[in-house]
Amino acid sequence: MAALASRIWSAFNPPQVEKKSTALKFGILGAAGVAPLTLIIPAKSHPEVIVQAVAARDRTKAEAFAKSHGIPEVKDSYQDILDDPNIDCVLVPLPNSLHFEWAARAIRAGKHVLLEKPSVANSTEAELLFNLPELSKPDGPVLLEAFHNRFYPSWQYFLSFVSPKDVVHAKTHSSLPWWTTGINDIHYNYPLAGGTMMSMGTYNYAALRLVFGASPEECVSCDAEAYTEGVHDKADYAFQAKFRFPGGGIGEASSSLRTEALPRTSYITVKHREVVVPDDDAKLKAASQKKLRTREVTLHGLIHGVFWHRIDVTDQYEIRDSAGKTVKKWTEKNSHKAYTFAEAGPEFADKVPGETFWMSYRHQLEQFVNKIKGRPTEYWITGEDSIEQMKMIDMAYVKSGLGPRPTSTYR
Repeated sequence: MAALASRIWSAFNPPQVEKKSTALKFGILGAAGVAPLTLIIPAKSHPEVIVQAVAARDRTKAEAFAKSHGIPEVKDSYQDILDDPNIDCVLVPLPNSLHFEWAARAIRAGKHVLLEKPSVANSTEAELLFNLPELSKPDGPVLLEAFHNRFYPSWQYFLSFVSPKDVVHAKTHSSLPWWTTGINDIHYNYPLAGGTMMSMGTYNYAALRLVFGASPEECVSCDAEAYTEGVHDKADYAFQAKFRFPGGGIGEASSSLRTEALPRTSYITVKHREVVVPDDDAKLKAASQKKLRTREVTLHGLIHGVFWHRIDVTDQYEIRDSAGKTVKKWTEKNSHKAYTFAEAGPEFADKVPGETFWMSYRHQLEQFVNKIKGRPTEYWITGEDSIEQMKMIDMAYVKSGLGPRPTSTYR
């Protein structure tokens, strides 16, 4: 318990390090509540990141935000940040409907962009944004959709137990208790591209694509509960969706922003088909026998692994003779945790640095800076990946009857 408390306290209060003269200077577009988690707190322990400026629609709000977080400059507008030659990168934590416009403006201004997920409002915008010609230039801007949990050790460790070609079924869920959100939040604003599938649900959809190693061929069903009035019309607050993947595998995702009780931590459970495996433990008694395994893997704590997570691996084994008769059957269960890549084992330890208190956002920032600096990135989210993500979300929204979120008129 003491280790848990210490880790979480340090995650939100990391040591402040001396900044290098070559540090990247960030500007934040909007005084958003997620900005401290995504950038401000992680930047404290990164020697190559300085949070230099912030702008908001309301300058008074921006000034209060800057004072609260020790940001030295306040700009009058988002464009002022983009026009500042001293700003290298921007964080775009604006409402979903504004992601496309301001990410595109920033890229055209030559700024590197850390873009809050979901990257944009729909797949049309994704195709336009991630195919901007500036991004294909050798020294062009770097654009990253901020799917922070995918950079965390526990997620990558979990994937090491998954064989995408053998996955037959996966189920994932996330939720928030009803008292953490209100009807006037942007989650429930359709013109601002709101909805649970655009919020917590994005984690679930991405997780399914990654464990199957492919995008879905079809959304079999999507039942969504949504508001029906005013700006909230078509804004879903809960959903259950089922997808069919290449090879026939089925992926199920559900999420709710109005759970009545304290929710079970976010999770994903993956079931594999039966496969023949090597006889590493010398169980076979004859050359004609085969050792087979059926595996189920669950990651508890899918989204914020730094608080708590656990990877449960259940392997069911059988020894069969040449006639297919079962000679022996047994089950092995193991649990794993990895708050650093070193804890995930030697194959991870030398690839990615980190401390136990590093949140997924800090790991994400490490890779973002590496990409900008021209250093190798061990994990990354490509533009093609982000486009496929929005196609999957659109697919579900079409099936639900609510339709994709509106497309920006900005070009």
